[in-house]
Amino acid sequence: MQPEVKISARNVNFFYRKVRALKDINIDIYQKKVTALIGPSGCGKSTFIRLLNRMNDLIPGAHVEGSILLDGKDINDPKTDIVRLRRRVGMVFQKPNPFPKSIYDNMAYGLTINGIRDRQFIEHKVIESLKKAVLYDDVKDRLHESALMLSGGQQQRLCIARCLVVEPEVILFDEPCASLDPISTRKIEELILELKEEYTIVIVTHNMQQAARVSDCTAFMYLGELIEYDETEKIFTVPREKMTEEYLSGKFG
Repeated sequence: MQPEVKISARNVNFFYRKVRALKDINIDIYQKKVTALIGPSGCGKSTFIRLLNRMNDLIPGAHVEGSILLDGKDINDPKTDIVRLRRRVGMVFQKPNPFPKSIYDNMAYGLTINGIRDRQFIEHKVIESLKKAVLYDDVKDRLHESALMLSGGQQQRLCIARCLVVEPEVILFDEPCASLDPISTRKIEELILELKEEYTIVIVTHNMQQAARVSDCTAFMYLGELIEYDETEKIFTVPREKMTEEYLSGKFG
C-alpha cells in the first residue's frame, strides 16, 4: 500500500536573483517517513528544504517557480499564513542554536509568542517535548539554568524539543549531526527513528551511512537537479542512474 503524500513539489525552480539554484524538482515526500537528501556540497539540498517552510523568503532577490503542496495546498499562495506554516513545518539547523535563556524559557518561547499564557499547559508541553527528545532526564533538575551550559549534543536535542513543543507535522533537519561527536550523533539518529512514528521527517546529510541508517526514501541531488529518488534500499543497492552509483561509490563528491 502506497504511503500518503504529505508534501509534493512539482516543477520547482529556485533563483538567487538571476542564478537558477534548483531546476525542475519533482518529488513526493511521504507522511511519517524519513526522506534523506544526499549529494555533494552546493547541490541544492539545503536550498530545497528551506523552500518547504519558506525560509528562503528571507533572502533578498530570491524567488521560486512551480508549486509546493502541503496536504494538497500550495504553500506559496499569497494567502498562506507563514507563521502558521512554520509551526506546521519546523526546522532543526546544522549548528545547535539555543537562545541565551534558561532551558525552560527556550522551550516555552514558541508557545508564548503564539499567545499561550496558561502556565500549567506550558509546563506540561515543555516536559512532554523534552521527554520526546530524550532530554528530560538530563535536564529535569536544571530547567532554570542557561541552555548554553548544555553539551553540543544536548543543545541539539533541546533544539529538537523546542521544535516539537509547537506540535509540527513535518520536521526538517539540515545536517543535524554535522557538529556532533559519534555518541551524540547516534542519539540523534535514534531519536529521528522514534520521531517518525508521529512526524514526517526530511533530513539533509552529507553522511551516506547516516542516510542509509535512518531514512525510508533517499533523493540524490547534483548541481541543483534531482538525479534519482527511490526507496533508500534501492538507491544504495541498485541505483538506476550511473551518476548515483558513481557518487555512492566515492568516484566524485
